[in-house]
Formats: sequence, C-alpha cells, structure tokens
Amino acid sequence: MKSLRFAPLALLTFVALFITGCQEDEVKSDKTIVPATFRVDIPSSISYTATSGRQKSDTLNGNEIYRHLGTFINVGKTASELVEGIIHGISVYNIDKAMTMSFNGEDDNRVKNLVVTESSTFDGTTWDYQLTVTDALSEGADDGGKAIQIFWNDEAPIRGVAIVKPYNCDRPTNLHIPDAMFRVDYSEDGTLGYDAHMIVTVAGLTLADEVTEPFSMNNLKMFAGRKGDIVDVYGNSNHPNAKLFSDEKGFNWSFVASSDRVKNIGVAEVGLPFISVNSTDRAVLLEDYSIYNVFHDGIMDAWPGIDQEKLQAFLTTAAAPGYFDDGGFIAGGTSPGADWNTISGRIDDLIPYNPSSVNSLTLSFK
Repeated sequence: MKSLRFAPLALLTFVALFITGCQEDEVKSDKTIVPATFRVDIPSSISYTATSGRQKSDTLNGNEIYRHLGTFINVGKTASELVEGIIHGISVYNIDKAMTMSFNGEDDNRVKNLVVTESSTFDGTTWDYQLTVTDALSEGADDGGKAIQIFWNDEAPIRGVAIVKPYNCDRPTNLHIPDAMFRVDYSEDGTLGYDAHMIVTVAGLTLADEVTEPFSMNNLKMFAGRKGDIVDVYGNSNHPNAKLFSDEKGFNWSFVASSDRVKNIGVAEVGLPFISVNSTDRAVLLEDYSIYNVFHDGIMDAWPGIDQEKLQAFLTTAAAPGYFDDGGFIAGGTSPGADWNTISGRIDDLIPYNPSSVNSLTLSFK
C-alpha cells in the first residue's frame, strides 16, 4: 500500500479569513439566530496521526496499519470544525434576521457577498434560514461563485446543513483543489439514538504521496454520533487511482469505530474492499475484505512459499479489531483491558456505507 502524506485543505485558515473579513465596519450584537453548536467532537484516540509502534519489531506496525484511518477521520473532523468556526464567526455580528452584506476576503482580497434569507427549502426540508456566501467576481460561473451555504432551524433541537467550496473561499490557498467540496449535516433531534450526530461528506479532494505525485482520495462519507461520553464513527474513503495487492485499480477504506471521549480510548475495525464493491453487508466489507485477509492474501500471492507460522506472527497486529489510546495503536484482536471491552461491542452494530455509492457521490449547492 502507498504511504500517504496528507495535503491539508488549509480549511482552518479560512475560518480566520471569514471571521476577520467580516469584522470590517460591522456592529457586534449579543443577539444572533445562528446555532452555537454544529458538530460532534471526535476523540484523538481514533483520529490520531502517530506512526511509531508499541509492538515487537517482527510484527507489522499497528500504527502504520491504521495511520490512514486517523487521517480520514481527521478530514471529516476538520471539515466539521471549520463549519462550526464559520458559524461562531458569524454569530458575533448583527445577524438576527434576513439581511445582505459584503466584505473583502482577508487572504485573497476578493469581495464576498453574504445573503441571509428566511424559509428556504433544501433536500426536501424547509429550513428557517439560509445563509449563502459567494465570491462576487465568480457569481457568473457555473457554480455561481458559491463559497458557503448553511441551512438551519432557529428553535431547538438544533438541525442544519452546511456546504463549503474552499476554492471560492480563498483562491490562492486552494488552487490545487478547485473542485473539492464538503458538507456537514448536523442534528440534535435524537432520531438516530444519539444526543447529537453529524454526517460529513467530502467530494473531489486530492491527497499527495511522499514523492508528491497525485493520489486521489476523491470522496469521503463519515457518520459520527455522540451519546453521553461515547462517540461512534463509521464511514468510507475511496481511492480510485490506487492499487493494493491487485491489478484492479481503486480500493476503499471501510471503517467502524467507537470511542470514550473522557478516557480517550477507542476501538476500530477496517475493511479494504475494491471501490466497485456494491454492498452494505457488514460481513463482506469488514470480514471478507478485512485488513488481515487482504494483507494475508496479498503476501501469499507475492510469496506463495512463505512460512505460514512466521506470516501469522507478522500479521498479529492486523487482527480485528484494533485498540487505541491517545498515543495510537495498542493491540490487534485482543482487548487490552476492561475499559475497551465497554466500547468494543458497539462496533458490531455499525456498518460502513456502500463503497460503490461513495465512489460515485457528488456534492452541489442549492
């Protein structure tokens, strides 16, 4: 498998762009109609970036096995943090009704237009408010120059949808991802059995590998739900240009995870099906295409005469599920203690999205 280096979106930079750009000549107000919360916080135990192992040197490095899991969850986490950052930036200004305003982008020095309207219908739902930010000089383009759209309800429980296109937020910073978009659906209505949940969708994103050649992670779809101190996560990330022990191009990271945000521990299970797999069967995605099976079969194809005892020992850390704390991977297959046992059973009820559907998904503004 290729070793990837994440090429960040500089999304959090745009939070500063948006906030400072809006500050010019605006009157602050304690009254606002925008929601204060718009994301589920995901513990670092399942969104870590550590690469050092804590197992024997003659086994496959567990942190290397799961390193990209943390990266992909971080993509979704960063997207939700940006959205909430934008909302917090908006909330300190006099946005308590339908309105329009313009400001200069702090980084790209391009005029942005902001419009807030009431009673807007999107995706079959009527929302109390819609907020749209456009890049003024790009409003004649096919995408309307739209940078941000947020739809939300004014009364509890909080529900809303936010869509962002970084290229129209800050051109110089995001020239390398002109088509990238992401969306966050957030709700506190409890309909899925969680105190709060979000669905993060990313389309058209490009990563780079260690020699900076293009490596596509076009799409990501991830669910995160919080119930008390527990956060459950599941989702898929596609890689249409990558090979993994096969001549067939394109594979998918299908994952489920559960974590305790107070103890900052987690447990995860990952499958590596081809992006063409059209299934929502958990056994297919996470068992047939488990990391252990994929690595085992790939090594056997390359070295059919390999000693089986040594191979099984080498793949010990690839056994499912993987266990984590705030320092990263701890063990594979065998629980390190009672704290992990409490959350490990939760992943049995979590199912990733359909790889084929995630591979073909697209995002658009209203």
